[in-house]
Parts: sequence; C-alpha cells; structure tokens
Amino acid sequence: MSVSWAVHRTRLGPILGALGRSRELTLTGVMVVLAVLVTVRAPNFLAPDNLNQVTVLAAIIAIAAVGEALVVITREVDLSVESTMGLIAFVVGAVLREHSTSVPEAWAMGLGLALVLGMVNGAIITIFRVPSIVVTLGTLNVYRGLVFFVANGTQISLSDLPAGYTNPATQTIFGVPLFVIVAVLTTTLAAVALHSTRFGRQLYAVGSDREAATVMGIHSRWVIFVAFSLCGLLAGVAGVLWGVEFGTIYATSASGVVLQVVAAVVVGGVAISGGSGTVVGAAIGALFLGLINNALLLLNLPQELLQVIYGAVILIAVATDAFVRLRARGTRQAVVP
Repeated sequence: MSVSWAVHRTRLGPILGALGRSRELTLTGVMVVLAVLVTVRAPNFLAPDNLNQVTVLAAIIAIAAVGEALVVITREVDLSVESTMGLIAFVVGAVLREHSTSVPEAWAMGLGLALVLGMVNGAIITIFRVPSIVVTLGTLNVYRGLVFFVANGTQISLSDLPAGYTNPATQTIFGVPLFVIVAVLTTTLAAVALHSTRFGRQLYAVGSDREAATVMGIHSRWVIFVAFSLCGLLAGVAGVLWGVEFGTIYATSASGVVLQVVAAVVVGGVAISGGSGTVVGAAIGALFLGLINNALLLLNLPQELLQVIYGAVILIAVATDAFVRLRARGTRQAVVP
C-alpha cells in the first residue's frame, strides 16, 4: 500500500505543483470539478445551448476584465468601467436609432468615445496625482450621469436598431460563439503585448516598484496613462457587445458590473498590490464567475449569493496580498544583519 501511494504521489507531484504555481491551471481545474458537481444536480449545465449563453456573457466581462487587469498590474484600479460600458452601449444605440450613420461607423464612434473616457481618467490621475480609486469613483458617477442625460428618460428598444443588429450575439464559427472568439483574440493580443513588448515589461515594473522604475528611466505616469486609456477602450468594446447581446438598452445598463470585473481580475491571479498576474488569468476568472452565476440559477439558489461571492473574492485577494507583503518584509528583515 505504501509503495502504491508513493507511486501515485510521484505521478501527482508534478501536476499538483503546476496547479499550485499557475492560477490559470488552478481555475481551470476548479471549473472542471464545478462542472462535474453541478451536472450531477442539473444535467443541462453542460448542454451546448447553456454553455453558449454562459460563455457569451462571460466573454463581455472578460474583455472588460482584461482592460482592468492592465490597470491593476500598475497598482491602480478603475471603478468607472461599468459606467463606460453603459454609456457606450447607449450612445451607439442612440446614434443608430437616428439612422444617421452605419453600424461600423457607430461602433467606431463609440470606441473613440470610450478611449477618450479612459484618457480622462488617466490624465486626472497622472497630472494631478490623485488616487485612482478616488478619481474613478467620481467618474463612475459622472459617466453614469451622462448616460441619464443622453437617455433623457428614454430607452433603446430592439425595434430602434437596424434589422439583425443582435445576430452576432448568436453567431458561431465552427461551433464557437463569435463573442468568445473576440474575447480570445483580445486576451491573446493583450497577453502578447504584456510579455513581448517593452511597454508590457514597463507595466509590470511600474506596478512592482514605481520609484525603481523611475530610476530605470521608465516614465511611470505615461505608462499609467496608457493603461487607463486602454482600459477605457476595452470597456467600450464590452459596452458595444453588451448592446448587441441585449438589444434593449437602458440608462442603468451594466450597473453593478464593476464588482464582477474586479472580482474576475483578482480571482484570476492579478495582485491588488500590482506587479504580477496575467490577462489570461483575468479572462479565465470572468468565465469562472460566469459558471458560478449559471450554477446558482440552475440549482435554484439565491442570486444574492453572487454579491457575497464577488465581495468575498476581493476581500480574500486583498488579505492574501497583505499577508504576502508582510511575509516578504519579514524575510528581508531576517536576511539583513
């Protein structure tokens, strides 16, 4: 028995070690276990139609989470992503309702506006050196107020939009939802940029030690400005997809999404303290939370648990980062004579 256990332990050792070192692999393993457990009680959990619906919604959050991850890696945070998504979704719908432009032009206009909103965040934070949590908490409300101003008590109905506008939400390529492909491409491009470009290395350097990065000649404020600009742009992409997915757009659309986006980022392994994590992990985190959401629905559990889960994930991530920093500080003090 002991020999058999030793053999199994030898075989499992590398696998468990890899899981422990990679948040992406860990989340994937947890999702597999979750799928098995939920399927026992709700067999339709793994039904193609259900999985398509889950992954399409998760893809929208994943794109926003990739942008948020860029900001969090620099040891900042953007709380205005949900208002940016809602504003872009409504503005694009309002433009199309007037039949004054084509769909691609309306999308381009929306993405341009989203980039400007991200640049506004970045400019205020870097020029006036105001904490990002304060700035984006303010723009969260400002941008949402702009949505209400533009809406003026109205909503965008499906009948206001061009025929077939929501078709991309159900389209697939070789069985894979189009939205998922967009999310995968976005995540891949961001991952390559982070690991294969000078800007990507600078992003991690600024998040790890801003003063050291400055000494190395890195323009930290410029890096942070670009991170917030890209976060705004990707929130705009998510906002466009949100409008395509739901068709009917309200002034309150995407409200509360920021909690899910930030939770996806931290559960995906991006440290709140900055300097570590991957956009791939953030995207997988969005899928993980989407599966939990769907599991609660199928198991007839209270949806209020989602808010508890999102909040708990963020608190655990913050506590873990604090513990790691304290432990690292204690180790350095022990080494120094």
